[in-house]
Amino acid sequence: MKRIALGVQYNGADWQGYQVQPHGCTVQDKLEQAIEKFACVRIGTTCAGRTDAGVHALGQVVHFDTDLQREPHAWVRGINAFLPDSIGVRWAKELHEVVAYGEAEFDPAADFHARFSARSRTYHYLLYNHAVRAPLLAGRAGFTHRPLDVARMRAAVAPLIGTHDFSAFRASGCQAKTPVKDMQEITIERHGDMILFTLRASAFLHHMVRNLVGALIYVGQGREDTTWLGELLAGRDRTLAAPTFMPDGLYLANIEYDAKWGLPQETPRILPAF
Repeated sequence: MKRIALGVQYNGADWQGYQVQPHGCTVQDKLEQAIEKFACVRIGTTCAGRTDAGVHALGQVVHFDTDLQREPHAWVRGINAFLPDSIGVRWAKELHEVVAYGEAEFDPAADFHARFSARSRTYHYLLYNHAVRAPLLAGRAGFTHRPLDVARMRAAVAPLIGTHDFSAFRASGCQAKTPVKDMQEITIERHGDMILFTLRASAFLHHMVRNLVGALIYVGQGREDTTWLGELLAGRDRTLAAPTFMPDGLYLANIEYDAKWGLPQETPRILPAF
């Protein structure tokens, strides 16, 4: 058996999230269907991080196990031949032989694992800030019509950096074992009418990025003080924070792994202007 890692991009506007669902309208559904058509055998996949409906990915990573003999470029071209235009495999990498324990179990400590081997995740949120919405950005960027003060939003993120309990920014249905995450970096850039939020952390809770962006927008509009996010973080009460912001501008940008795996990872970045 071999473990194959894939780098995957997708436009999430057409799909009901990443994770497989009975209705079959998810990225994982389409990816596994394409793999099956190419490999002529049903193969399950594991991703680095599940994304919600409407959320995009520039650097999603998945893995699967197979005994088929295929060159990496063959996996890329073969799977892409059966994928819709809004989903694409960017690269493939064959990793060392997996170690079997029982009928179908593998030791993630001994082998690469798309989720458990990840060292950090980076998300972009692209926001269009203008008095009038832009139809060409529908589904590709968030939108708010009230002017935003980027300096205020930058001042508000300092308390978030480091290891904290992010319960105040956690969805009620979040299944993570702990709300404690290590926030490594948050940057906010304005490029004309576009604002680009970049957040890098050890991992993220369900809706965490969209909840943080929603809170930062309140600060940028002057509705809340620059100390507000720190107060929310300390209070750990989701009901006191801003509503979950729209998914349209959220991009899973990059999954960082140890260099020992030799993954041909790109460092994709969405253009802040169109």
